[in-house]
Amino acid sequence: MDSCPEATFFHRAGWKEVIERAFGHPTHYLYAESEGMIQGVLPLGHVRSRLFGNALISTPFCVYGGIAANCHAARERLEQGACSLADQLGVEYLEMRNVAPRNSNWPKKDLYVTFRRDIDRDPEQNLRNVPRKQRAMIRKGIAAGLVSQIVDDVDRFYAVYSESLRNLGTPVLSTKYFRLLKETFGKSCEVLTVASGNRTIAGVMSFYFREQVLPYYGGSTPEARALKGNDFMYWELMRRSAERGIRVFDYGRSKKGTGSYDFKKNWGFVPRPLNYEYYLANCRDVPNINPLNPKYRVFVNLWRHIPVSVTRSIGPMIAKNLS
Repeated sequence: MDSCPEATFFHRAGWKEVIERAFGHPTHYLYAESEGMIQGVLPLGHVRSRLFGNALISTPFCVYGGIAANCHAARERLEQGACSLADQLGVEYLEMRNVAPRNSNWPKKDLYVTFRRDIDRDPEQNLRNVPRKQRAMIRKGIAAGLVSQIVDDVDRFYAVYSESLRNLGTPVLSTKYFRLLKETFGKSCEVLTVASGNRTIAGVMSFYFREQVLPYYGGSTPEARALKGNDFMYWELMRRSAERGIRVFDYGRSKKGTGSYDFKKNWGFVPRPLNYEYYLANCRDVPNINPLNPKYRVFVNLWRHIPVSVTRSIGPMIAKNLS
């Protein structure tokens, strides 16, 4: 299925091992076959939690998912199989993280958008394509003497990333998960860090698929804000990616009305809606498990005041169910 136009990095088989080994969630990989040839695949993860419910998701911890198929018949069979599995497992709902809309009669969540844009081989052209105000932020980071580096050290990235998530009020995933991503996907999973002097102030873990780069997990320290470390980091990733022949920069998913949404728009990227669709097996309403939900506001504000060392210890036990 590597040649299927609908396939994404998140349809790769390696996610099965990562999700099962890192979190203990069972996975079910469905495929449709015709005359000995696979015509479609559907990766599914079963996430069951007392706090956040019982769901079958394609794909947990991934922004894209759903069915990747070469024909309508394969797509229909896989959808039927997924609904049957949801009923069999007794989950509350099946969540399909589609890029394009699939079922007009299924409930849909209008919350997430994605940001994707072609990039040029010429770094100077890419810089000119960034709006003037944001381009000034990048230049400030360059003038501050910031240095980017591709590293194999997941721990250095994790130290920055986990602090950043604590400051946002979000539980962090485990270091085991990030090490498994590097181990499983090899050169398709890369870590870039940004340093000011001898201090790492920002880092991003990116995925590579076909001619695309997806900066997926990123974070920074408070010091990076004054030095424009985030702007510099994503520019360096774009610059390096263009030089190695990457053609698409996928800035990833953001919730409408959030800081990350505004940040990506300021780079000149146009938001495109993601079509998350739901088969409600044993519930009446589409789930609303996200930090913008008022019922989680107290928890988010409290989490911001917990010491980072504590959030690194207990955060993964919570985050593994926030898929």
